[in-house]
Amino acid sequence: MFNGFSISLEFIYGLVVAAFTVGFGFLLHELAHKFVAQKYGCWAEFRAFDTMLVLAVAFAFLGFIFAAPGAVMIKGQVTRKESGVISVVGSWANLAIASIFLIINLFLPMNAWVLGASINASLALFNMLPLWILDGKKVWDWNKAVWGATVIAAFGFRLIFGL
Repeated sequence: MFNGFSISLEFIYGLVVAAFTVGFGFLLHELAHKFVAQKYGCWAEFRAFDTMLVLAVAFAFLGFIFAAPGAVMIKGQVTRKESGVISVVGSWANLAIASIFLIINLFLPMNAWVLGASINASLALFNMLPLWILDGKKVWDWNKAVWGATVIAAFGFRLIFGL
């Protein structure tokens, strides 16, 4: 207890699991962008945005996942399709991670796996918002069917985990 405020072990455990799954999901999401961009002959490099990292942590404490502490910067000529593929693979990486957590949870049930799957489905869904500079805008502009399938898959995971 600290000045009348107590933090339970369950809260600390949840915070550590959330931090790990968000960090892991974010890392693989950005690496997917980088590797596919490089496959298309582009220069691709991760750039951190420290201000956005602080905002991401602040939003997480408010119960809203807004993880944009950086992004892969890409330079090079790509077609609309290549841009769409580069953009959608990040969310697919998050959905793959959510799937892995779901499979693990079938054999070793634990709230941590459910939380990890839910967080990664949320990251996939957030990134598919067809707005501004988000991945979803580029995917929407390229192929609405791919965009829709990705959004439906992310919503499906959210429904499975009751969020």
